[in-house]
Amino acid sequence: MKFTLIAGPCVIESAEHCHFLADSIRSLVGDFIFKASFDKANRSSIHSYRGPGLKEGLAILASIRTKGIPVLTDIHEASQADEVAASVDILQIPAFLCRQTDLLIAAGRTGKTVNVKKGQFVAPSDMRNVVDKIRSTGNNNIILTERGSSFGYNNLVVDMRGLKIMRDLGVPVIFDATHSVQTPGAQGTTSGGNPEFIPTLAKAATAAGIDGVFIETHENPAKALSDGANALPLSQLAPLWHQLEKIHAALNE
Repeated sequence: MKFTLIAGPCVIESAEHCHFLADSIRSLVGDFIFKASFDKANRSSIHSYRGPGLKEGLAILASIRTKGIPVLTDIHEASQADEVAASVDILQIPAFLCRQTDLLIAAGRTGKTVNVKKGQFVAPSDMRNVVDKIRSTGNNNIILTERGSSFGYNNLVVDMRGLKIMRDLGVPVIFDATHSVQTPGAQGTTSGGNPEFIPTLAKAATAAGIDGVFIETHENPAKALSDGANALPLSQLAPLWHQLEKIHAALNE
């Protein structure tokens, strides 16, 4: 797998915003995979913005694909798999749902690449069972994403050993540099974050030999409708990505 950047907003805020970010990211870094969610079903508060929903969200994501940009989005229910697969390139399984057998099998049966985020509560070695569930459908297009492990309440840590453990399962591994600095639920009705540590962890993970990096980005994180507290400002994306590319290239000289 080519060293890959997955980037975009946490949630679809509007069609115009998605196209703005997709065009901006491509102009800054070149080839990448666009990520945005049509529904954030696990927001902390009942009052939090969740997204435009399935029908409108998929139409927006499909329009991004017409630009020649691959698209990734989450699914939360097995019943969504086939419909979402028709509009995107990669199906993502959220961390909280990474052990949901029916969801994993439905995603695998679409034949699309399936990116599974390792749950904060799951040991890296236990992701073997997740991989086996998807492989049982005959689909070997599997990616695992590290996004940190629970460390007490409202905090995450990253164990870099887990990157190698999961790669040894025979699948590409992506490092989620933005959710790994999240402080889940720390602001009461929303999650907080420590985005100043995004570059440090991303560089360390790249040096550990991963296959790509997942970065949620926004031109104004303070006004993002979801997870702005742990998003990377768009202005910082290109400098960081180019540093990561150099680290990855140095490992493969």
